[in-house]
Amino acid sequence: MSALQNSHSSKPVVLVVDDQPINIKLLERKLQRENMTVLTASNGKECLEAITHQIPDLILLDVMMPEMDGIETCERLKKNPETSAIPIIFITARSSKEGKLEGLNVGAVDYITKPIDLDETLARVKTQLRLQEIHRENLELQKRLGESRRAAAVGAVTQGVAHNLNNLLGVVVGYLDLLKAAADNPEMVRRSVALIDSAVDRMIHIIRQLSTIITIERLPMHLVSVQQLLDNTIQRFRAEYKIDGQIVVRNLTPPDYQLRTNSEILESIVGKLLINAFESFPREANSFGKVELETSLDSPEDVGPRLVIQVFDRGAGIDPEVAENLFDPFITSKTAVGRGLGLTMARHAIRNLGGDLDLIPRADGGTIARLWHPVS
Repeated sequence: MSALQNSHSSKPVVLVVDDQPINIKLLERKLQRENMTVLTASNGKECLEAITHQIPDLILLDVMMPEMDGIETCERLKKNPETSAIPIIFITARSSKEGKLEGLNVGAVDYITKPIDLDETLARVKTQLRLQEIHRENLELQKRLGESRRAAAVGAVTQGVAHNLNNLLGVVVGYLDLLKAAADNPEMVRRSVALIDSAVDRMIHIIRQLSTIITIERLPMHLVSVQQLLDNTIQRFRAEYKIDGQIVVRNLTPPDYQLRTNSEILESIVGKLLINAFESFPREANSFGKVELETSLDSPEDVGPRLVIQVFDRGAGIDPEVAENLFDPFITSKTAVGRGLGLTMARHAIRNLGGDLDLIPRADGGTIARLWHPVS
């Protein structure tokens, strides 16, 4: 546990750092009259020492001080993860634009010029304290929202699994009844057994997907060649789904490029995107269309370096009726029993690997399933 203690009392805590005792006394009286707790320090070293005992809500920091000036003190505070979020208002005698920018560039949120106007200083302090309070409230709301989403996701998946397994069990029981009634009809027996076998396979597939959720955080990460990952994915996909449709692969990463990931999970994710793409083609055509699989690297400013994997199809596209809820458990436009869990599991799995997944309609028909994986 950290030795630093945050000030979460009802009274905000302000640390005033100035080498002029008269400035400290004036600010202390003004802030205390506004029901604030005031800590004081006469130089940068005393400031750094003071925060080891209590973290203030805000620091009023003089720029010009002996030994360690305000600029260096601010830089040290910002480098410390436990104090980097404290808003710092500089008190400076510099009225030039360059002097003010220097303070803002090292992390100060505002500045006050000498001679100090106490009313202006109080107004600026109150503004920053209110912003800090809003920030804390937002963090708490985000935490609660995250907990609510996790609870909702567990409930939705549980309800969906129960519903889907019950449907599949109904299929099994129905065809078992047909077997009993048509034991002397070999063709009916073969057809019923095949359909029961298919329903059982789907039940096993659902259970395996749920096992992925449970175990994903314990699975090891390792380096794997992107080309090998693609080869293994297609081989695994064809073995698991028994589909021999055409897959055109474009690997746009450098030769022998390696990714640190869990290859088993990533292969499973891409396999779910491939089966989703193939099942988007109209079944009355009696054959699957062509699906394209492409890998590339990019580095958006808000994400950083990443591997992008895209699956392109020319199928029926995204049904408008389910577009907004496409990643909810068991949302699907397919009629087959046992569908609707793949995309939910795929997004959940890639997010646990640090990436994300989305579906994008193609302007000329079909869909792009795009996932990205962080690159270290």
